[in-house]
Amino acid sequence: MKVSRSDRAKLACLYAGIVWGIYWIPLRKMNEAGLSGVWATVMFYLVPLVLLLPFMIKRWRHIARGGMALHLGALLAGIGLVAYANAVIYTEIIYALVLYYLTPLWGFLFARLIVGEAITPLRWLSVIIGFLGLYIMFGQETGLPLPRNLGDWMGLAGGIFWAAASTTILVNKQIAWQDFGYAYFFWGTLAALTLALLPVDPASSIPDLDVVVGILPWLVPILLVAVIPGCFASMFGASILNPGIVGLLFMTEISVGTVTAALWAGEPFGTRELVGVLLISAAGICEPLVDLIQRSNRTIEQD
Repeated sequence: MKVSRSDRAKLACLYAGIVWGIYWIPLRKMNEAGLSGVWATVMFYLVPLVLLLPFMIKRWRHIARGGMALHLGALLAGIGLVAYANAVIYTEIIYALVLYYLTPLWGFLFARLIVGEAITPLRWLSVIIGFLGLYIMFGQETGLPLPRNLGDWMGLAGGIFWAAASTTILVNKQIAWQDFGYAYFFWGTLAALTLALLPVDPASSIPDLDVVVGILPWLVPILLVAVIPGCFASMFGASILNPGIVGLLFMTEISVGTVTAALWAGEPFGTRELVGVLLISAAGICEPLVDLIQRSNRTIEQD
């Protein structure tokens, strides 16, 4: 069966979720090397920006033609993902996850209001299954997910901004998704630097150059192999799929993060975590699986 562009977009979003699910590993390694907090997030944007600069210069005409729509989508994406990446610094990880992953709900609402795309019963079912998985995994610790502090608000805002970015990218199909990716790293770097320099965290200070140089030999390969492709995969998926679907597919991050943390960091993984992972995974693949079954049935009927 031929893989459609929509199927490739869904696979791209699943891949991006996997990348975000292992984000904690280089983050922890940077922390051990002496680079922690908001400055670790800065490195995740600044270094890719420098690496991608030759390609950005080569495509500067395309980026310039993208105009306000391109930069608005990239800015919203940069703010959203930087806010989410830093939410874990100012609040518990589970609160950041639960509040950020209200994203599918915001995505479906934005698509309904701006694009006019219906929220089908299957999509409501996917959202319910995903939220049920979140509740089983984290509900006992978080209770009702209401923001209580700066980190909570950053997690919530991150999801809203990313859903808005996905919608903006979707309605501007005339702009190449690659250009959204390049602009995303530019605006993400500015957002990360702005947050790092604000007097929000008194313990945060500009890292020593020796520390930065010391982590580059292992950080650059990780960025080239996983982070940069993962971010461009996000832009590709957002350029084709409903923002709510993008949010659901991104929820693979929770499953991957939970499993890898259990395997390599000794985090607990029992029945509750297993059921949560299965439900969250089911929420992400629910609509793609139904689409695949329907296409297979149509192919059989035609034959």
